[in-house]
Amino acid sequence: MPKIALVGMGYTGFTRSSEHLSFREMVYQAAVKAYNDAGGIDPRRDVDAFISCQEDFWEGVSISDEFAPDQLGGVLKPVYTVTGDGLHCVANAYMMIRSGVADIVVVESHGKPSEIISMSDIVWFSTDPIYVRPLKLPNPHALQALEARVYMRSRGLRREDLGLYVIQSLGNALLSDRAPYAAKLDLDGYLEAEYVVDPLTAYDIARYSDAAIVAVVASEEIARKLTDQPVWIDGVGWATEISTISMRSMEEDVATKLAARMAYDQANVKDPRREFDFAEVDERYSYKAIQAIEALGLARIDTVASDLRDGSFSRSGSLPVNPSGGALGEGVPLEAHGLARLLSAYEQLRGRAGRAQLSDAEKAVVHGWRGLGTSSSIVLVLSR
Repeated sequence: MPKIALVGMGYTGFTRSSEHLSFREMVYQAAVKAYNDAGGIDPRRDVDAFISCQEDFWEGVSISDEFAPDQLGGVLKPVYTVTGDGLHCVANAYMMIRSGVADIVVVESHGKPSEIISMSDIVWFSTDPIYVRPLKLPNPHALQALEARVYMRSRGLRREDLGLYVIQSLGNALLSDRAPYAAKLDLDGYLEAEYVVDPLTAYDIARYSDAAIVAVVASEEIARKLTDQPVWIDGVGWATEISTISMRSMEEDVATKLAARMAYDQANVKDPRREFDFAEVDERYSYKAIQAIEALGLARIDTVASDLRDGSFSRSGSLPVNPSGGALGEGVPLEAHGLARLLSAYEQLRGRAGRAQLSDAEKAVVHGWRGLGTSSSIVLVLSR
């Protein structure tokens, strides 16, 4: 079966608000950049299928995928919709190409949370309707705060450790051109912040941003014709655990662990702590990023706390995590967040990360989580 590669990516946004553009205009701009990056392909002539990752609840309209084809150049072409994180779209594109159904597939995801006036209601609607929603907790982050406490206690993590991760991520984001929440923060400033819900402060919880991201995925034969810098997708894995937080383990991220095992088997990864040059992980919550690092096999249960304190996951550490900042600095563009992590990895592997560029970046692991109310994770292994 053919190897699969990313041959082009484009984006627009990563701003707190984009009221001057509709989501369709944002997607169009991102698509134009992606097609140009992929050697100037013509979507009407060269692309076999299009996949859009979006969710009606976020869009505010039913059958929102009906709005996907026009701005992608996909009219009268196969257009599919996945109600999941953007990385799930990449997984579907990967399967379509490996199965021989297509040679080039375009993936799109976007988010305009700045236009959502009932965000907390939508978030609560994603929670379990029997065991969680009837509790009518005043703050939806309370669910994740509960998990954070359980996880921190089980691993010997302190609030200072969350602070170390936050400081690292926000500092990395200062090197990025798409991080509206980047900041220079010290530990005293972090510890003095008021709780949103114990043990999480506003620094620990990623805010929202508007963005659209488009990726072009191709077979090996096509990829080598389009670019001399393909980014290979060596493995893909996904898993979904029971979504009700009170009925699953809070001490570990089982879904991410299972997804990683699947991706690593495909990519023949034996020792993730030694084989990857950097990692891009979901950090909608500071503790969740640390939990994902462990679940990805990048740290052991008994060393994850000491590795964090020793700076192992910093830009100068043995395994940099989110070297150009993650969701804490960029914000979360809803279902496009997984593609945001993919975009950062793509730029690093192509040597186009600007001030955030790492030296000798050749292999990476990319992780996505769909967010509060879910336990759906996806993992990709990339190389150049």
